[in-house]
Amino acid sequence: MNAPPLAPPLTWLYAPGDRPHMVAKALVSGADVIVIDLEDAVAPDRKDYARAATAELLTTPQPLPVHVRVNALDGPLAPRDLEAVAALPGTSGLRLPKVTSPEQIIRIAERTAPATGGAPALYALLESALAVEHAHAIAAAHPALHGISLGEADLRADLGVREDAGLDWSRSRIVVAARAAGLPPPPQSVHPDIRDLESLAASCAHGRALGFLGGAAIHPRQLPVIERAYLPTKREVEEAEEIVKAAARNQGAQALPDGKFIDAAVVAAAQRTLSLAGRNQR
Repeated sequence: MNAPPLAPPLTWLYAPGDRPHMVAKALVSGADVIVIDLEDAVAPDRKDYARAATAELLTTPQPLPVHVRVNALDGPLAPRDLEAVAALPGTSGLRLPKVTSPEQIIRIAERTAPATGGAPALYALLESALAVEHAHAIAAAHPALHGISLGEADLRADLGVREDAGLDWSRSRIVVAARAAGLPPPPQSVHPDIRDLESLAASCAHGRALGFLGGAAIHPRQLPVIERAYLPTKREVEEAEEIVKAAARNQGAQALPDGKFIDAAVVAAAQRTLSLAGRNQR
């Protein structure tokens, strides 16, 4: 039987780029990916310092993936951010805010590729109605794009949505767009209330039902809640093991003893379940 694939990341922790001590804490928080924020979390008069501090940190490789969220692509700061961090050995990815078109992804990929001999991993944040309408075109824009996700605070304001349910259509839209473009399932957007962990757990359960995988966080206390919500249950692991064992014995579509029909797609889903379950043995 083939070994299950490596477990995908479940937790993405944001830390403001102008607070090096918070970035240092984030690096030992247990998050799967750290996102150093040069955009919303940094005041205008701190942008230059945040960029310089981030560049200094990322001149050396880091113990886990570190992404940098640059400033808005249509503003004057993004080119400086990209020049400062795109080619550094500690930069694993670039998170691009307020993307609205595939052309933006193509331009960034072409801009950053010469610096490293190969375009760094790009991640697009879709934060407006226009972006959601262009979701699949953005997701399929360039091989350097490794993922898309929603920026729900800005999208909520753009749509004039007050109730959380008003975002569900947009959430499903980007889940479908990502998978149609061959990208991983998107992580959920950040939950803004760092004290209400019960609401965070409910949000994660709903996001899992919609097809998301993992979520972004703005405080370390949110990390175990997100991970717990997205880890498979004991019963799900048992079912996945049964499916993978059955697939190893036979080829093609078949039925399990309980009558459940399995094929290649079901086996692939079971393997992903086992890879997630394997996180507990890290």
